[in-house]
Amino acid sequence: MTMEEMTAKQEIVPPAQLPEHRTGVLQALLQDEAGLLAHLRQVHVVPLLLVHTHLSGDEGWLERFAPHIKGPWTFDEYAPEALKEELRQALVGVLRNYRESGQQLPPRPPEARLRRMLDVAVGQPVTEEYFALVLEEMNFEDDDPKAIHWRQKPADSVLDKFKVLVIGAGFSGLDMAAKLKEAGIDFVLIEKNEEVGGTWFENSYPGCAVDTPNHFYSYSFRLNPEWDYYFARRNEIFRYIKTCYAELNIAEHVRFREEVVSTIWDAQRALWNVRVRRADGSEYTLQANAVVSATGLLNRPAYPNIPGMQDFKGPMFHSARWDHSVDLAGKRVVMVGTGASGLQIGPNIAPIVDKLTIFQRSPPWAIENKLLFEPVNDAVKWALSNIPFYAKWFRLLLIWASSDAFYHTLKIDPDWTEPESSLNAENKATRERLVAHITKQVNGDPELLKKVIPSYPPYGKRMLRDANWYKTLTRDNVELVDKRIGEITPTGVVDSDGVEHPADVIILATGFTAQQPLHPMEVVGTNGSIRDHWGEDNPRAHLGVTVPDFPNFFILYGPNTNGGHGGSAVFHSECQVRYTMQALREMLERGADTVAVRRDAFEDYNARVDAMHRQMVWSHPGVNNWYRNKSGRVVTNSPWRLVDYRNLTAEFDPAEYEFQRVKSEVA
Repeated sequence: MTMEEMTAKQEIVPPAQLPEHRTGVLQALLQDEAGLLAHLRQVHVVPLLLVHTHLSGDEGWLERFAPHIKGPWTFDEYAPEALKEELRQALVGVLRNYRESGQQLPPRPPEARLRRMLDVAVGQPVTEEYFALVLEEMNFEDDDPKAIHWRQKPADSVLDKFKVLVIGAGFSGLDMAAKLKEAGIDFVLIEKNEEVGGTWFENSYPGCAVDTPNHFYSYSFRLNPEWDYYFARRNEIFRYIKTCYAELNIAEHVRFREEVVSTIWDAQRALWNVRVRRADGSEYTLQANAVVSATGLLNRPAYPNIPGMQDFKGPMFHSARWDHSVDLAGKRVVMVGTGASGLQIGPNIAPIVDKLTIFQRSPPWAIENKLLFEPVNDAVKWALSNIPFYAKWFRLLLIWASSDAFYHTLKIDPDWTEPESSLNAENKATRERLVAHITKQVNGDPELLKKVIPSYPPYGKRMLRDANWYKTLTRDNVELVDKRIGEITPTGVVDSDGVEHPADVIILATGFTAQQPLHPMEVVGTNGSIRDHWGEDNPRAHLGVTVPDFPNFFILYGPNTNGGHGGSAVFHSECQVRYTMQALREMLERGADTVAVRRDAFEDYNARVDAMHRQMVWSHPGVNNWYRNKSGRVVTNSPWRLVDYRNLTAEFDPAEYEFQRVKSEVA
């Protein structure tokens, strides 16, 4: 959308009425303005600044605060307390005026004002290319900006014969189901587990939490002002997903404890024949006009192949299949792996076990974030629910903080003189800050520093959050082993030097089969199976969603859609759901039976993906990560900024696809 189009759209947006519940709350609180000020003193000031500017139209406050805002995180604001207090009192006055006058809320700010608000809020210029994303994510009109509406709705007789199969009831699958229901398209959702949640149902290990701010890591159409933490724990996210599921009213379409075994294309009937296995082992077949896989990349645990695994006499389980019947208290525990799960598990079990031995293949980078364990106080929750536009501005700051702001630092400078350890000057500065933090956390221990400081550039592997990981490594009952595992014996784990580390319990924090999306399903299109096309570890898809020779088949969180530099997986899946819905709309409105991506469009897109990745940190020769396959190609990560991927998927391009009608009658 051009700036002219956005401005034109803005001019026709009517002012919003102050929601009734907000009116009541403000009426009550403004009778006690001292109480209101007490609330405002406990909330983040930059969103208050933006709310004041939005409601009053007074841009003078932006200039007064601009020198004190260095970035979008709350801890990047250094304004003097006197200035903050002056703003709070001014905002009370603005709210009082709205209460007394009954004035409607303003529409979104005019273009020039919005531009200046964004620049000040994030501490750097926000270029015009971001405006479409900003307006969409802020959703000033309080609708669903990613909803798909019919341009010319097909006849009921057409829709009655059309059915979609959705596989997986995690974030992506539930969003897809919601959009299908809104469009009046029949569907069935198959989920192998007994509840919704996907990865947030399956992963319940100690310390399990999100490492993206959850006011962003949530549906744009189901904002939650009641998060207890800025980085929510697993149980809270799982509860949010279950609440959304109940509110979406799709239960009649969902089948739990069933698993898709295979889906095979019938070209004559333009149908997918889908074999489904129930929990009791029995199977049945269903037909679907289209299939949407929402199983994701992090769906199936990856188990290491270590000699002697079958001989171990104690409990041994994967972190994604945590055995809660095993009591770790007082036990000797060996944990294999120092990825995202391992860095959360270690600090949470170290205080209760007798000995924790951690096997590390290569060290990760883990960054400090001051909000990681910070609870959201009641005043902030109140502001998110009741101060007009506060939640929208607050969410925008988190979007910027956790996504594209530092993307440019992950590009390889071909003239950089220190390419082994960093990519460019800013990446080196990031490295130096990380090293300083790590050194402080491990008390400068030289032996430990040798083990925990990576040789590769920051972000070469997934950048993790330091959830007290480094401090945990300094405990007397914790040992970090940076040697290969030679074998597992009945009583422990032997390293490559032949030293046995006794174990009562072994935890495999060894990640997922991310390079084999759709595994272990058999998916057969017009020209062989998906494995014939992808091989063992080279998945490719157009925009991460569609594959040639697999008509009416769509993948959510597919190849090259993992956000390696930041952002929210939910943001990406919402982009993919919208794109998939547009493809289905195009097919149905045309009266076509099939839609299939053209091979030239598919090849061109993947060539661009590979060319971009050659410039990025994930292709660095000193990095061994799960993003790359055996030949070195990056197959999981998106090379794009969030704004790029949003723009690539915002409008389905029919010219990149072939549409066909099948003459034979569908039974």
